[in-house]
Amino acid sequence: MLPVTSAATLVRFLLLVALVLAAAAVSLLYGSSGLGPADALAALGGGGDETARSIVLDVRLPRTLAAVGVGSVLALAGVLLQALFRNPLADPYVLGVSGGAAVGALAALMAGAGAVATRSGAFAGAIATIALVAVIGRGGGMTRLLLSGVVLASACGAGVAVLLALADSGQLRGMVFWLAGDLGWAQDPWTSTLAALAALALALAFARPLNVLAAGERRAQAVGLDLGLARWAIFLVSAALTSTAVVTAGTIGFVGLVTPHAVRLAFRTGDHRIVAPAAALAGGGFVTLADYAARTIAAPRQLPVGAILALIGAPLFLVLLRSAVSAPRARQ
Repeated sequence: MLPVTSAATLVRFLLLVALVLAAAAVSLLYGSSGLGPADALAALGGGGDETARSIVLDVRLPRTLAAVGVGSVLALAGVLLQALFRNPLADPYVLGVSGGAAVGALAALMAGAGAVATRSGAFAGAIATIALVAVIGRGGGMTRLLLSGVVLASACGAGVAVLLALADSGQLRGMVFWLAGDLGWAQDPWTSTLAALAALALALAFARPLNVLAAGERRAQAVGLDLGLARWAIFLVSAALTSTAVVTAGTIGFVGLVTPHAVRLAFRTGDHRIVAPAAALAGGGFVTLADYAARTIAAPRQLPVGAILALIGAPLFLVLLRSAVSAPRARQ
């Protein structure tokens, strides 16, 4: 259950919901095809001509749902990992999951696999990386777990470089787009959408342990929290969320890093009962708008959504960083 600590918090939540709905509406009703909003609305209701229904129901709707789902799971994974490692720079790819998924997906693409087989390869690579990180980092605390993920991510990066060097020129475009993040692969958007809903429920269930972990180990021990169990549960959930996002849309960065910080600053709280659902909403809206930009700003060509997010996310993070530094000085 969401704690409404003040009228201002409720207003911010309502504004955030409105912004996400507006982003989804823009993604569904507008595009580069010349289809007007009225025709798009008719197609959503099952009317209109066959071309309009194909554009809206087969292209825009799946991508919008996938964007909301992918953005939500990456933002929630970022919230979980930043609390787990007590590190504001932790993001969903710090565990090497994206690197393992990339190796699996690129190997499948080199073998001439289709979309389904490519996603299967990405999922297998992600699961293998999670298992390796868990085995190597077991018994060594959070520092060892983090270092295991960083090392495996570097190894996977080398594997990606080798695969790109060995690939034929005809395969390179698809491989590069997958690496840069592309929601064109999201033919089954309900997977990420359902994962986002499940993740939100889990994040709310983890809210108390996350708040305790953020307060430090002594506080956790004082309230009787099983640190080992809580940490491994958060690790596995965040890894599963990241795997879902990577398999759906490739490597999309900055969402899990930037969104939790933006939410904490906007809501002026570190309470994970507020931060987790707000980050899920903000992440979904962020990726939806970035995907709309990727589809339209260079039409008829399509840009990788991961590149758009990086171009937006890097300066946005610097702005957030400056705001976070100046806020304590303003209160002094």
